[in-house]
Amino acid sequence: MPVAPDPAEIFDRAVDEGERRLDQSFLELVSTSFIAGFTIVFGIATLGVVDALVKPQFGDVSHIAGALTFAIGVVFLVVGRTELFNENFFDPAAKAVEVDGSWLILPLCRLWIVTLVFNLVGGFLFALVFAVNGVLPSGTTGALGRTAEEIIHRPTVAMFASAIIGGALVSLLSFLLEAVNSVRSRITLAYVVGFLLALGPFDHVVVTAIHVFFGLLFDPKIDYSVLAETIAVATAGNFVGGIGLVTFTHVAQVRGARKSNGSDGP
Repeated sequence: MPVAPDPAEIFDRAVDEGERRLDQSFLELVSTSFIAGFTIVFGIATLGVVDALVKPQFGDVSHIAGALTFAIGVVFLVVGRTELFNENFFDPAAKAVEVDGSWLILPLCRLWIVTLVFNLVGGFLFALVFAVNGVLPSGTTGALGRTAEEIIHRPTVAMFASAIIGGALVSLLSFLLEAVNSVRSRITLAYVVGFLLALGPFDHVVVTAIHVFFGLLFDPKIDYSVLAETIAVATAGNFVGGIGLVTFTHVAQVRGARKSNGSDGP
């Protein structure tokens, strides 16, 4: 029976993956980020479809059904190895920590900025396709609009706290993916994390922003200023949760293990 790798081995795997991501050409990074943006829309749109179909007969059970459906979109991302903002926090940061005398600030900023921008571009453009009249089943636009209303009417501090949780959850997925070897295990992890993310729901900036963008398309009470505020708050929370809680604590874990073993390392 395979033995799970220890934290130091997981970290070393993350360093290799982080190097691959940081070394991407600009065209490759733009392409993979764009693909991730429109891929996650499948999960968001089907969540709205399921909510509209299930809610009239089963009430709040529709939220669970929608979360189960949304998780498929996260599986698509992980199996396709595309770049989703926050999902690429841990690996590149591990590589940055590993390099002596440099935090690779410019490569990290390039990776994160390009990823976020083209995740949103891909997601918004594909949302426009789904919004064409007649594409989505009856009632779906109302369900997507209600979700957007629920997001934007929360207090700012609640959205920020939710984004901390969402950032930690998605970055934890990155860490756990380095601990498994089979495609089946990766699919299982991606599905579980996708389900938990939607069940909360906990804010991931790209997912949340696309939800609000759908609301903007279907609800005249939602405008671009609300969308911009949502992106800003969710991004800040994702950084705190993804980098501050998950990435730095796992780096500290590996540092402590290596020092106790008397070996050199990050």
